[in-house]
Amino acid sequence: MVAAPIPGELVGFLGGYLYGPLLGIVLNTIGLTIGSIIAFLLSRTFGRPAVDRFVDPKTMERFDFLLQHKGAFLVFLLFLLPGFPKDYLCYILGLGHLSLLEFVVIGGSGRLLGTVMLTLGGWCLRDQRYVALSLLAGAAVVMIFVVLAYKDKMERWLKALDERKGR
Repeated sequence: MVAAPIPGELVGFLGGYLYGPLLGIVLNTIGLTIGSIIAFLLSRTFGRPAVDRFVDPKTMERFDFLLQHKGAFLVFLLFLLPGFPKDYLCYILGLGHLSLLEFVVIGGSGRLLGTVMLTLGGWCLRDQRYVALSLLAGAAVVMIFVVLAYKDKMERWLKALDERKGR
């Protein structure tokens, strides 16, 4: 399992609470990017044995196909999905074919929606914008339920898409 000292969702929310929407999004994005790069480079440097210490075997098995192809669109979609274990993904992708630049561009753009939502949530709480906070929370809950309801189907679809693209 990945043991993050402070969950990214909490940090994103606190960034919005402490720094407001614009600076919060910038700082959260920088922090997420640095943490993701570190995870990616750790696995790139130390290889599969090190990743096996952070990522449980069942998760590795489910996403092992990512290591066979670049699958940039697939990786983007996985970063975009709310509730998807992105820490795992960073470690797994460090073992694959993506360059560091490709990883940063794809991961950063894919994470942006979640970062914006968390940061705005923190800002709404700080400024007592409870209606807006409720709308953001509602949208996040709906997205998470959709992902949970269709998670297996989406993983099969993404894997099939990646396999077709790899031909």
